[in-house]
Amino acid sequence: MEKVAGMDIHFKCTQCGKCCRDSRIPLTVAEAISWLNRGHPVQLICEASPWPEGLPDQDPRAAHFKRRSFAAMSGTLATRVVVNLVANNAGACPNLLPDMRCGIYEDRPLVCRIYPAEINPSVALNPAKKACPPEAWTGDLPILERNGNVMGDVVRQDIHSWRDADAADAPLKRRLCAALNIMDAALVHEAVLIYSPAAHTLLSALAGAAQGDDDRPGSARWRFVSDRPETLKGVAAHGGIGLHVRDADAVSYQHVNFEREALFGPYAF
Repeated sequence: MEKVAGMDIHFKCTQCGKCCRDSRIPLTVAEAISWLNRGHPVQLICEASPWPEGLPDQDPRAAHFKRRSFAAMSGTLATRVVVNLVANNAGACPNLLPDMRCGIYEDRPLVCRIYPAEINPSVALNPAKKACPPEAWTGDLPILERNGNVMGDVVRQDIHSWRDADAADAPLKRRLCAALNIMDAALVHEAVLIYSPAAHTLLSALAGAAQGDDDRPGSARWRFVSDRPETLKGVAAHGGIGLHVRDADAVSYQHVNFEREALFGPYAF
């Protein structure tokens, strides 16, 4: 959905609870630790893109990806990896009360505070893609966005806080992956890999990663996992390491297809 000049989007929460069900909520590292300490599961979602030296990244989508990623190598191919920590809610969120109120409202994650606004600056808000019912979007309600710009100061600041934390967490996530021996990711426009470590294992690894201060790229050689022979051929042709899904360790992660536009045409494989 492209931003439309002069377009107003009105919104008010109806407390229907739909956004609190069957969702994966992106978390900052600090929020993930709090979530785990409450006894709730957290997953890691990994995706990567080749990033050869000198490759232009002026495109807003590429700039956003670079800001929230860390540098890595796949064979001799320079790469950037994005790791998302997410609260995996199968069914109702564990903090959703019977009357549809949030049980941790004052301490709820930033993304919950921001919803239904978007945290990705390259994604336009589209009410049709949100869980909220039609009555949450009627024209007599407060304006959420005008000309693609969030109007509320609090929500706008929460979005900035999320983006800043997301970028600041990237080096820690590199150390976290090293601690968990994670070195497989999907190609960003094809799919994602979803890791589901045990809560105590993830908490311990997060604690260790938070204490580290070495932000240099590690020695791990990342692999691009794909179910497409042409992708694996392209990865190898550019010096990267590819792995077919059928040869991957199915116990370690799920490979979930997620079609999107490639960041860089020449490296779409």
